[in-house]
Amino acid sequence: SALSILANLTHVICAFGRDERRVDSRTIYVGHRPCPATDAFIPPKFCDNRIVSSKYTVWNFLPKNLFEQFRRIANFYFLIIFLVQVIVDTPTSPVTSGLPLFFVITVTAIKQGYEDWLRHKADNEVNKYLVTVLEDGRRTRKESEKIKVGDVVEVVEDETFPCDLILLQSSREDETCFVTTASLDGESNHKTHYTVPDTEKGLESLSATVECEQPQPDLYKFVGRIRFVTFFSLCVVSLRSLGPENLLLKGATLKNTQKIYGVAVYSGMETKMALNYQGKSQKRSVVEKSINAFLLVYLCILVSKALVCTTLKYVWQSQPGQEEPWYNQKTQKEKDANLYLNMFTDFLSFMVLFNFIIPVSMYVTVEMQKFLGSFFISWDKDFFDPEIQEGALVNTSDLNEELGQVEYVFTDKTGTLTQNSMEFIECCIDGFQYKNRDSSTELDGFCVTDGPEEEELFLRALCLCHTVQVKESTGQEDGVGDQVDGVLGLDGEMVHPAELRGFIASSPDEVALVKGAMKYGFTFLGMESKNMRVMNRDKDVETYELLHVLNFDPVRRRMSVIVRSNCGDIMLFCKGADSSIFPRVRQEEVDRISMHVERNATEGYRTLCVAYKLLSSEEYAQADAGLREARLALDDREEKLMAVYNQVETGMSLIGATAVEDRLQEEAAETMEALQRAGMKVWVLTGDKMETAKSTCYACRLFQRGTELLELTVRTLEDGGRRREERLHEVLSAFSFSPRSWTSAKQDYGFIIDGATLSLVFNSSPDSSHYKSLFLQICQNCTTVLCCRMAPLQKAQIVNMVKNSKGSPITLSIGDGANDVSMILEAHIGIGIKGKEGRQAVRNSDYAIPKLKHLKKLLLGHGHLYYVRIAHLVQYFFYKNLCFILPQFLYQFFCGSSQQPLYDAAYLTMYNICFTSMPILAYSLLEQHICMEVLMSNATLYRDVAKNAMLRWSPFLYWTLLGVYQGLLFFFGVRFLFSNPALQDNGQVFGNWSYGTIVFTVLVFTVTLKLAMDTRHWTWINHFVIWGSLAFYMVFSFFWGGIIWPFLRQQRLYFVFANMLRSVSAWLVIILLILLSLLPEILLLVLRKPRWPHSRQVRYTHI
Repeated sequence: SALSILANLTHVICAFGRDERRVDSRTIYVGHRPCPATDAFIPPKFCDNRIVSSKYTVWNFLPKNLFEQFRRIANFYFLIIFLVQVIVDTPTSPVTSGLPLFFVITVTAIKQGYEDWLRHKADNEVNKYLVTVLEDGRRTRKESEKIKVGDVVEVVEDETFPCDLILLQSSREDETCFVTTASLDGESNHKTHYTVPDTEKGLESLSATVECEQPQPDLYKFVGRIRFVTFFSLCVVSLRSLGPENLLLKGATLKNTQKIYGVAVYSGMETKMALNYQGKSQKRSVVEKSINAFLLVYLCILVSKALVCTTLKYVWQSQPGQEEPWYNQKTQKEKDANLYLNMFTDFLSFMVLFNFIIPVSMYVTVEMQKFLGSFFISWDKDFFDPEIQEGALVNTSDLNEELGQVEYVFTDKTGTLTQNSMEFIECCIDGFQYKNRDSSTELDGFCVTDGPEEEELFLRALCLCHTVQVKESTGQEDGVGDQVDGVLGLDGEMVHPAELRGFIASSPDEVALVKGAMKYGFTFLGMESKNMRVMNRDKDVETYELLHVLNFDPVRRRMSVIVRSNCGDIMLFCKGADSSIFPRVRQEEVDRISMHVERNATEGYRTLCVAYKLLSSEEYAQADAGLREARLALDDREEKLMAVYNQVETGMSLIGATAVEDRLQEEAAETMEALQRAGMKVWVLTGDKMETAKSTCYACRLFQRGTELLELTVRTLEDGGRRREERLHEVLSAFSFSPRSWTSAKQDYGFIIDGATLSLVFNSSPDSSHYKSLFLQICQNCTTVLCCRMAPLQKAQIVNMVKNSKGSPITLSIGDGANDVSMILEAHIGIGIKGKEGRQAVRNSDYAIPKLKHLKKLLLGHGHLYYVRIAHLVQYFFYKNLCFILPQFLYQFFCGSSQQPLYDAAYLTMYNICFTSMPILAYSLLEQHICMEVLMSNATLYRDVAKNAMLRWSPFLYWTLLGVYQGLLFFFGVRFLFSNPALQDNGQVFGNWSYGTIVFTVLVFTVTLKLAMDTRHWTWINHFVIWGSLAFYMVFSFFWGGIIWPFLRQQRLYFVFANMLRSVSAWLVIILLILLSLLPEILLLVLRKPRWPHSRQVRYTHI
């Protein structure tokens, strides 16, 4: 019967589809309708549409967070110490280490919990958003998280797409829709997407399957195909290719289109947006590495102290009568205990007693300093750009201090050094130059061509070879009914000025070229369906059918269109870089154009060449078949398309070339000059021509007129007529071992290399490492390096090579486009510019700034201060803890190494948490040893803190010796006082707790006043926390010792502090010891030449 034949046929069709299916593809049934209606439908398993960016749930927060925190070595160490105090009979209470650890863990957990709560809140807003879904022909509203792959979703204007959709229908007549992808890559320009060709109007009866690749994060890549099955008298199957132009991404917003319908292909955590928001690799600052190194030193000191004291204890007890004195007889259990077990227990007890030399609170203070300090960048009004109404953005606060340590700056050119704001300057047609003067169409005096045909062909190419869209009018702008132009309704009788015409394009170059053609009389009016409309100089509207677009990509460095004119001619227009176009045209045509191209590039203009080819019917049929076949391929689609593109784009005729100016960023030259004065080496990594990039480097003062340029490009390698590898070795050796003096202060060197030569340097041959070392040696001796014609991967390779070179210099990459992301992620610090090439660079960066000029203040101002603050914080923490524990160690020599604590448990607990924590936190946030204006005006000050100058071993040794000196002075100064213990008027003697309290009082006042002496920039906050901390210590000591606390079994400090202050001798010793402790610092301040110039001195010098 007919039904059985139909069923068999559909089974064959679907079997064919299954045979062709690959493991790395997925099949989606549109509307959940199976391909043959007679088959039993088992829906495939796909993830739901819930977005989960949160890390914890209510149930797993506590165990998961604690596990992550105790993976940190410092937290785990203090947990072990706490457990030892609980298990072993130690001289100090478990509270002394448990309370600081609990404080650190709690503060970190609250911070991480709050951040995760914000992520939960954002997830719920997205997941609970109501969307419209077509189910069995009915429009139903459901929550976004309930969308399934295969659902047909309706989206109206200004709504965001709830998942990744294939566009099936649009309300626009030309079957397109406009979207903005600001939340994905920051581009606010409208992008055009196309419906699947030949989609049925009735989606309720649509029977189709989508076969596409598995989810992957590339926003600009998508490969798939759709199979339509139509049931009439027979089953008809049609295949259509799917590409990025058919895919609407989650997070993008529908614009200038009333509504669209699309089928969900990727949902939830499989959408491209979710895959792109995976966490970046953790970057660690050089300060963290210094902290770990210092920590190891102090850990060795701690173990050494514990070993010495354990040894001395058993030496002491070996003397007659000392092991078991008459007043402290051993129990039978103590006599039976193992000697070695006792020694190990005593060793652990000493470790607990001295463990405060390791500053646990330093970690939480550093975290708070970084987190709070990052707000000063966001709040800086100098970083606010009124044009985009945005300021600086901090994506990570872990690298603030690294901004003050940069040695190499890698910068993109277009959009970073330049504005990426293109203006059409001139063009060259058939070897003759056409200049645009004062926006008129006047030609220069020597441009007499063979006739107007060449000119018009060139201008038509500019109007047709692009992906520009005419912006739709809202009809509400200054009373103009149609902003696009008045021609559309009046058949060319009335034309609006060019300024009123809005264009949508993915690149500013394309808009500049279309506007340039307008100045010469050819106006692009937009597209209607598949027809491109152009108005010529005679005000006649020409219509061209757009047959194919051969898209631009960075490998080909060109793009083409194939169009059919009204008279039936099929033409290919191609534009691209000269290196891409010249090999595909005749040499005599190149000779006429190349001189103009090189001159324009030398003047700093961006150049493009334009070519043309008339296709015969056979050539077009072959190209059309090849393109359709390649676009239907699921595997290696890009390679197959590239092969067809290269086949079609041959044998072309070169028409002319264009010159577009990309102006320098505001204050670009001043910024680059300041960075070089600060000791940084600037490398420019660009995909542009060498001549254009070289001109930009001169304009930015990276190359000076006296700079000797060393060039290593394809041109220099081909001079000798030998193999490139041989010539490369010869040139590199000549540059490396030449008699020139690299260290000469009078001569600066610049180095230029192109991408092709760089590929030879980085290739996998045995000589590659030798080439690389020679190349690196040359580059490190040059003030500026220019790498042109670079691919994005090569940018990352360059950064990686320098980052891993000898000395591990700190690298910074700055760029504004998607092609800069690889080098931004590779560098120690990545900075994105909120430019016109989208915001992928901003999203992947550590810091984002609106303009290049803001880099100067970010590094020379904020970076310098951040480094000085945190370096002082780290050194100060180790110093004050050494001062704290050294007297405790010395005390063991006078108490028979009996593990007797010198300080009360309250003091042990509160020292790092309350008495000394706030002053150093305020200092590390607010200190300005040199004011910001002086740092900006005197860039050489940046060199003073370069290469981790304040966290080297010599400053660390100075702080350590200062701590040892003051610790010895505290202990022996108070011991001298106690040579006559009757220090009160009534003859009552002071005890051991009074001894420890006097030492602790001198300690707290000395370390706090030391910080006050180091403070150069005083604010009311500094005054409040410094004097407030000292006052709090006094008040606490009075209350702690003046009240009988019911929860204490023994109160060692009862009235000890009050009695101590009644003694005039105690007052005198406290004051004298504080002065003697600070005397070396006072003498250094008076006698030593200032490390940095005073603000007034610098100001007077400049005046």
